[in-house]
Amino acid sequence: MALNKNHEYEELDGVRCGIVEKNVKPERVAFLKALLEYNGYTVVSVPTPAPKAAPAPAPKEGEIAVPPPPPPSAPETFTVGVTDYTFNPINAIFGRMLKTKDGHIVTQAYWQQKEASSHDEIPYYEHT
Repeated sequence: MALNKNHEYEELDGVRCGIVEKNVKPERVAFLKALLEYNGYTVVSVPTPAPKAAPAPAPKEGEIAVPPPPPPSAPETFTVGVTDYTFNPINAIFGRMLKTKDGHIVTQAYWQQKEASSHDEIPYYEHT
């Protein structure tokens, strides 16, 4: 059970993991896995379970029961975690604990994949 929304952990493939992100697409999994493994974390990713379908309403007296249509297929998404269950992505980004392969500090824009490279060496709180 998480202390708060920003510090989640759960078991993924039988390993207790700190959750990095949920419901991410395969491209994002590849990005996070490469970045986190470079920074020394062991990454675990598992497919996100399909959402539970609501039970069909019971037919009223005199009505014929019609089987419900099949649920739409859920997009293939994943839950990404690291085996260090104390990992918190917010603390890692704003605490400047993660580095890119070229030695720069990971910024929030780089983490969110809004920028292709991370060249911001000025902490977020010193921007004017």
